[in-house]
Amino acid sequence: MADTKIDSAAVSPEAATVAPAAAPPAQADSTPPKATPPTSIDLDSSKPKDFDGQITTNDEIPSDATLAKVADYVVLDKHGKSHTFKSLYNSPNGARRVLVIFIRHFFCGNCQEYIRALAESISSEALLGLPVSTSIVIIGCGDPQLMDMYIEATQCPYPLYTDPKSALFDALGMVKTLALGEKPAYMKMSFLKGLWTGVSQGLRQLPRGLALKSGDQRQVGGEFLFEPLDLVTPVTTPMDGQGGAAIMDAFEQRPGQGDGKSHIEEKKITWCHRMRSTRDHAEIPEIMELLGLDGHGQPIKDAALWEKTIQTRKGTGLSMANKMNELAAAQKAEADKA
Repeated sequence: MADTKIDSAAVSPEAATVAPAAAPPAQADSTPPKATPPTSIDLDSSKPKDFDGQITTNDEIPSDATLAKVADYVVLDKHGKSHTFKSLYNSPNGARRVLVIFIRHFFCGNCQEYIRALAESISSEALLGLPVSTSIVIIGCGDPQLMDMYIEATQCPYPLYTDPKSALFDALGMVKTLALGEKPAYMKMSFLKGLWTGVSQGLRQLPRGLALKSGDQRQVGGEFLFEPLDLVTPVTTPMDGQGGAAIMDAFEQRPGQGDGKSHIEEKKITWCHRMRSTRDHAEIPEIMELLGLDGHGQPIKDAALWEKTIQTRKGTGLSMANKMNELAAAQKAEADKA
């Protein structure tokens, strides 16, 4: 049988067309959807970065419960001797009005500048001249062996103590930060010079093993004014006539004083300020006004900053200074008539 031949040309185009392959299944789009941008950002302002601005705190006056709690907290003098906190502002024969100033570590150039400025403007004689006995007490947070160095560096004329564990700082609401804040009027030296001064002081303490014992570098302080509940009733004045110096000795019981309880009047905090940065102490003009002293202290070269300093007030509360001066004026008037 003859082979059958097929002429491809005879095949119709329709028959010769090959069916197209099936299209692959559609793949899911792997591109992630665009994220919706947030409309706000929540920041944890309770933990600011070191040196950023100033930390958030308040100047609320401590409650009676807080004062009762810290009354028996212990501070140390330069000899390492213990004293209760209450004995600094409420002791037999101590001053009736006491401004307690909490400073930073003992190598802090900022606080050293503050104490120098305070000493230049508020002398022991000025405090003794007030109608009601008034004194200033300083509390740091370092080793008591560094106090002599601190007194020499600042020419501090006020009693100096320390709270090495910062228990009082914490209980009274003072915070920890390295924030610089704005430069205050009491800062006369530059930041770098102040920093180098502190470093130098620390290096000189290496042989004594005290270079790392100046206190918590992050701890900042504040100022608290203690005044009697009844300003009109005089109780006592310092026995040695030296204001703050008498407080150093007033912790010891004196012969003939019995238990001393009848000589102690109740005190309260009438004004306070807590630092928000490492150089945020209440300025000298505010402190002088608070205590009832005349003037604004030693002016600085920056006239604009000085004017702002005179007008600005940082603390909360109202001292008895005006009432004290009114009583003194009334007594003087009565004496002039006699």
